[in-house]
Amino acid sequence: MNDPIGHLVTSLLSLLTPILTPDWGALIGLLPIFLLVGVVGPIVSLLVLGWFIYVVRAPRARMPYREPLPVRAPLADGIPVYPAGEPYCLHDQLILPPGSTTCPVCGREAAVRCPKCGVGRAAYLDTCANCGLVLRIKAVPARSLQPAGPPPGGAAAA
Repeated sequence: MNDPIGHLVTSLLSLLTPILTPDWGALIGLLPIFLLVGVVGPIVSLLVLGWFIYVVRAPRARMPYREPLPVRAPLADGIPVYPAGEPYCLHDQLILPPGSTTCPVCGREAAVRCPKCGVGRAAYLDTCANCGLVLRIKAVPARSLQPAGPPPGGAAAA
């Protein structure tokens, strides 16, 4: 059997023998790795994807807008300290919400201390009489989203 064809067939069979008759013991030893990659990996991937989609699309709690309330002015040596540029009530010693020109508790006129020179003035005045700084204190309206059209599934409610 020294002919080249016989030698070729013998080498071909020696190459195909490990593939056609594998070592089953070694393949059984790799079974946990195949299960991890083929079964557990996709399940964990789907769980992570589902959690991510839930977090992104989860309903959020809607917080109603509440008007800011007057706050008691802090005391320094028994004297109330009012921040510059914010309206306040001298009678009730309250710091009022921005845009207030009257005290909601007593109904008196609110005052504002100029941030530039520190002189007090009435809250309804826009300009400081001492330094000329224009300080307009306006209430900032709460922004709300309005629907673009009628609710889905029917005509708009009248």
